[in-house]
Amino acid sequence: MEQPATANPALTQRQRITEVASVFLKLGVIGFGGPAVHIAMMEEEVVRKRNWMTAQHFLDLVGATNLIPGPNSTEMTMHCGYERAGWKGLVVAGVCFIVPAVLITGLLAWAYQRYGQLPEVAPFIYGIKPAVLSVVLAVMISLSKKAVKNRQLALLGMLALIAVLAGMHEIYVLFGAGAIGILLHYARSNRLLKGFLPAPLLQIVLEAPAMVNGKIFWIFLKIGSILYGSGYVLFAFLDAELVSTGWLSKQVLVDAIAVGQFTPGPVFSAATFIGWQLGGFGGAVAATIGIFLPSFLFVALLQRLIPFLRKSPVMAAFLDTVNVVSVAIILAVLIEMGQQTISDWRMIVIAVSGFLVSFFYPRVNSAFIVLGGALLGYILTFVW
Repeated sequence: MEQPATANPALTQRQRITEVASVFLKLGVIGFGGPAVHIAMMEEEVVRKRNWMTAQHFLDLVGATNLIPGPNSTEMTMHCGYERAGWKGLVVAGVCFIVPAVLITGLLAWAYQRYGQLPEVAPFIYGIKPAVLSVVLAVMISLSKKAVKNRQLALLGMLALIAVLAGMHEIYVLFGAGAIGILLHYARSNRLLKGFLPAPLLQIVLEAPAMVNGKIFWIFLKIGSILYGSGYVLFAFLDAELVSTGWLSKQVLVDAIAVGQFTPGPVFSAATFIGWQLGGFGGAVAATIGIFLPSFLFVALLQRLIPFLRKSPVMAAFLDTVNVVSVAIILAVLIEMGQQTISDWRMIVIAVSGFLVSFFYPRVNSAFIVLGGALLGYILTFVW
């Protein structure tokens, strides 16, 4: 089994955990824009800047994570944390990435319950959106060079991009392309839960329902266990579970998803907002733990399986194909985000400027690009 990477072996375990906490707390604060942006920022931090793992292994983790339910970018933080500091790193990375979004969302949920409306945030995020798109584009070019190993994979990637843009569900594209990858490979040439999961995660699984509002917890645990896709898919699940049953109004649900979209970190933090509306602080805690807990468990299981996937020639062919398709899906998301976001010449200027800086000066921290986009957006909006 592959051991966690150690970019600087001289560091103690405590220092590595502190490093993991610092990296993912920062990403949790500046990570505007959704999973594609989060993964791009992670690649910059853990591969290019800190060398915690190779670009190929990072791609393997992205591909494998796309095969399990839950918020993929949050799950990627856990993988990266494990690579740097083992099981404790897995938990610390996930928690540090989630906490900033949960705290901000909790504060907004309290204000919403008290005042009945959300604050106006559009002036503050006008320049952020095109800036984060430019960061994603630069990283996608870098990842695609590692993922596309031959012409067959390039063709599958292009077909996957077309399929996703045409409206086919991402998970069908992933598994379908993976199956084709196995067939092409052939043409060319059970363990128990307790054995897979570290004890602290097992303890959380057993004790969480007793610690929080049980009904809210189980609703969000179910959603977190079976949900594939974007925040829009989350919207559909929550609509079916809460709005149709009379627990929540449609307007509150729309506002909750909006909060998840414009706050940094995972979109799933919308669960914190909804939990607060349903049961106050206790409800927010229950919903938050419920929707994120499955991700910790799935990633813990997946960490045991990834070395097997890469060592088996058949599964390696599957994983290579999934890696290419994962890049294609992120590119499709980027195109869709661009169509929705780039609406005038000011945003084009911000996006092009951010891409040029990110691509030609890869050592520049993406946080400065995002902050620069926000500042440039403010200047272009109010000066011109």
